[in-house]
Order: sequence, then C-alpha cells, then structure tokens
Amino acid sequence: MISRAILRDILINMNKGKAILILGPRQSGKTTLLKQINDQIQQKSLFLNCDDSNDRNVISTQSLTELRSLVGLHKLVLIDEAQRVQNIGITIKLIVDNFPDVQLIATGSSSFELSNSVNEPLTGRKYEYHLFPISFEEMSVYHSQWEEQKSLSNRLVYGMYPDIIINSGEAQRLLSSLTGSYLYKDIFAFQDLRKPELVEKLLRALALQMGSEVSYTELAQLTSSDQVTVQKYIQLLEQAYIIFKLPNYNNNHRREIKRSRKIYFYDNGIRNALINDFRTIDLRNDIGQLWENYIVSERVKYLSNHFYNRNCYFWRSLSQAEVDYIETYEDKIKGFELKWNPGTKIKSKQFINTYPHASVELVSTHNYHSFLAESI
Repeated sequence: MISRAILRDILINMNKGKAILILGPRQSGKTTLLKQINDQIQQKSLFLNCDDSNDRNVISTQSLTELRSLVGLHKLVLIDEAQRVQNIGITIKLIVDNFPDVQLIATGSSSFELSNSVNEPLTGRKYEYHLFPISFEEMSVYHSQWEEQKSLSNRLVYGMYPDIIINSGEAQRLLSSLTGSYLYKDIFAFQDLRKPELVEKLLRALALQMGSEVSYTELAQLTSSDQVTVQKYIQLLEQAYIIFKLPNYNNNHRREIKRSRKIYFYDNGIRNALINDFRTIDLRNDIGQLWENYIVSERVKYLSNHFYNRNCYFWRSLSQAEVDYIETYEDKIKGFELKWNPGTKIKSKQFINTYPHASVELVSTHNYHSFLAESI
C-alpha cells in the first residue's frame, strides 16, 4: 500500500469537532485513502459511496431524525464522491453540529461542485485537503528514492495516477479510458455546457502548448469559440484538477510582461494521452515540455502535501528573458530554471538585475529529487 503524504495530518486532525474534506481528481486514490483511514481507526464506521444511487438517496436527507437513524452508533462516517449529493454541505453541517462524537470525512472529485455547496454551510467547521495523483516523494518513501529515479522516463510519459503505476503494462489503455471524458465527467454532470466537444478541443490545444504562454484569443480561434467561453472552460478544467495556471511575476517594472499565464497539466500521462503520443523520451522532440510539466506539477503536489503557503509564478521580460518557475514567500523570491540537460547554463542576469535580492537555481536530472522531496 502506497501511503499518502496527507494521511498523517488527517489522522492528527480527527475528532476535533470538524468535518474533513478530501478533494481531488477522479482516480487519484481518494477511495483507497478512505479505506486506509478506516483501517487505522478502530471505530465503528459507516461507508457511503455516492456514485451508488442507493447510498446517495440515503444521505440526501436533511431531516435530523433520519440522520440520527442513519448514523446510529457509528463513530466514523465516510462519504465518498460527496459531490453527487445535492446540498451535501447542509447535510454535513447537521452531522457536525448534532453528532459531536462522530467524525465525518467526505471526498469529492470536483472542487467546483463540492466546495461551492459546502463552503458557506461549513465555515469554521472543516479541514480541507487536496489529493493529487501520487507524488515523487510518496513513491520515494514507498520503494526508495533511487528506485523512483530509475522510473523517471516512465513517469514523464505515463504519469503518476495510481492505476497507471500499479498496472504499468496497461498504461496506454487506462490513460485513454481516463481521457475519454471520465476525468471531466463531473463538468458535464454539474455544468450546463452547450458544447461539450469544445472541452476536448480545448484540452488538446492546451496539451500541445503545455508549458508555453497561452493566449485566450488564440485558443478561441483554434477551437472556433470565443474568449469568454475559453476562459470559462479553462476555469472548469482547473476546478476538476486537470490543469492549473501559473501567472507571470511582475512588480510593475517597465520591461516586464504585465499579463500572461502558462498552463500545465497535473499529470504528464493525461497530457500525452490527449495528443495520443506515448513514444519513449529518446524519440521525442518535446522532452523539454515534458520535463518542465513534470517538475512544476510535482512541486505543486509537494507544496500542497506539506501545507507550504507559497505563491508560484513564471517570469518573462519584453525582451524574452525568462525564468521558468518562481516561488515567493515571506520576503523571498526564488527562481528555478527547469532544464532536462544538467549542463545547461543559467541565464538569469536580467532577472537578478531586476530583483537584486532574488536567487535562481538550476533544477535538472542531477538534483531534481531534492526539489521534489523532503530528506528521505
């Protein structure tokens, strides 16, 4: 069993009178994590899978009397795929407020639906976690950092979804199934999308531009749509944990680009499946893109898993000088050049001249492990 990094913190925060919410994409391991929690907590538990209509109907009630009958003597209530239940936030609030000896844990595969329906009812009543595909650090703990480093070429092509790691011989088929609308199933279920085919067109366009600055105007042209619709769909894809944006860093200096963004995928395998390219890295001309997406997405997982509050950016000047990835926190500005070739020379003079107290480091195949994991 691959232990998830957030498990320890979840166990620490149990039985403190608050609900625990675990959000993340479909197939990221949320159900398995619930079972791990259940195995470690020696308490009578109630498990409800809301993809099942019977379980969904049972928990849909907002009657305190019916909830009291449902909860009974259970001390642990586990609700999987809670976004499938209408007004789930009110139901969770009733359980938290009226059953102080019961710990409730709910998972949701789409933040836009679960968060929107629970945030207001559960203000001050929840701990919220994000569960992404398995991380480099989690795999390093599982079978050693050295073993995980040997799998780098595979990770760059097939990604880190649990099912892909466990069933590596079926990776292409499984990834094709995931990208055949399953990952964004909740977008179609909970949003009134008049052109669902646009989602797939947009994802393919973003996959081909991965790690590059993207223009909503250009994306609208490529997908025969308009900027407003493109922005809306990108937001939904972010909320479904498929892609995420990095804004450009600027402090209103005259020579900096003021508004721009890069878009990355949370998982390399999903990106490669969208463009149907599973060639090995020695046959590819997009190894720089694969490397950059892998490092940025793994770093995002790392920061989230350890609850580090940092702002993430890229930087580019009007003269096209750039730094691939930047983190700011407290009074620090740290830049990182993400290069597949460890012999690459850092060209950060203009950035350092603009921000004299900043630093820039190279992250390559020689040292990436220390950037993506605590000392193991």
